[in-house]
Amino acid sequence: MNTQNTVEQLKTLKLTGMAKRYEAALSLPVHELQDVHALIAMITEAEVEYRDHARTQKYLKASKLRYHALPEDILCNAERGITGEQVLRLSDGMFIEKGENVLITGATGCGKSFLACALGRSSCLLGYRTQYFSMNKFLDALAQARLDGSYLKWIRGISANKLLILDDFGLKALNNDARIALLDILEDRYGNGSTMITSQLPVDSWYNFIDEPTLADAIMDRLAASAHRIALTGKSLRKKKNH
Repeated sequence: MNTQNTVEQLKTLKLTGMAKRYEAALSLPVHELQDVHALIAMITEAEVEYRDHARTQKYLKASKLRYHALPEDILCNAERGITGEQVLRLSDGMFIEKGENVLITGATGCGKSFLACALGRSSCLLGYRTQYFSMNKFLDALAQARLDGSYLKWIRGISANKLLILDDFGLKALNNDARIALLDILEDRYGNGSTMITSQLPVDSWYNFIDEPTLADAIMDRLAASAHRIALTGKSLRKKKNH
């Protein structure tokens, strides 16, 4: 039996995890080799693990998260207005399964973006396609999509993500195109995906910021219904890092 030929065939079939584990098994002494059923189980499990890891790395790369953050890196205490239990509950992905949104507010430097990126990384690790935008880049991408006629394709691409993160909402005024795009995205995602928004503005002032009553009603209705709200407080974490 030509075992090397089998390894090459597994690689040709793109069963890389199986090929690697099979090669490892072949390097064992004869008396340590497993029976055929155990071997098949082992290399099949290896392929599943390999594909899960490859998918996670693909999602992490595509997400374009601003920070390399993990939930365990989040500083949780009463002074900051966030508990470990809240972070834990949002790290298990159930809010994504339920199509619930997350609205994170607080002053500049309080860790809003870091928290959003930590939860975004958890989402990728759980196997959910995730995409991060700063609002400036979101508005630039929207303008380009309108200009080159790819708007509908762009919207569909965003809607394909189970978690969408919009960072620093409220720093730059929205024009009518931006309001309509935001409504289109939330409409497509309603009940099918989650949207996470960070903002220096308290949620109660978002209606006035959107500044168009009909669209503001529709946007806030889809955004705030059954949303998890986290209002971060306390001193700037950036100032603490600089001391």
